[in-house]
Amino acid sequence: MTPAKIRNALLAVVAIALSAALYLGFQTQTQGTSLEAQAQRATPLATALDNGRPTLVEFYANWCTSCQAMAPDLAELKKNYGGSVNFAMLNVDNNKWLPEVLRYRVDGIPHFVYLDDTGTAIAESIGEQPLGVLEQNITALLAHEPIPYANVTGQTSVVENRTIEADPTSPRSHGNPRPG
Repeated sequence: MTPAKIRNALLAVVAIALSAALYLGFQTQTQGTSLEAQAQRATPLATALDNGRPTLVEFYANWCTSCQAMAPDLAELKKNYGGSVNFAMLNVDNNKWLPEVLRYRVDGIPHFVYLDDTGTAIAESIGEQPLGVLEQNITALLAHEPIPYANVTGQTSVVENRTIEADPTSPRSHGNPRPG
């Protein structure tokens, strides 16, 4: 056998070995942490709203690279906190969840909504979040404390509709007479 044939055969064997290793690596990684696998094991939203436990709702899509990147971290959180926190997953590509997408004003994914044990939204966060941040948020959720790394959602003031009469002598009236 010539040196060129040996080199080519060796390259072919290495390429096959690397391909097999990559394939098996992706298979084992996605078995438990893929978005689809997690969504199948997630707490149904109706159950989460009625069982008296706090809930983390994740709005996601299978094509979302940030959602995919966070999947292993969320699997870890579910393993550690799944006995005391509901983890609900709602795929924004499924029209079934359109009312929830509108209700929680989902305009980017991943979008996380933190619900207290009565099912009331108390905070939200959008975008890829580090594991430590999510863990601190869940710890605060369980302790009934403010969610440290989220935009707090809560009651707002009611704006009263008042009519103010214009003063024609005011520079802000721009010379318009009073409405009449």
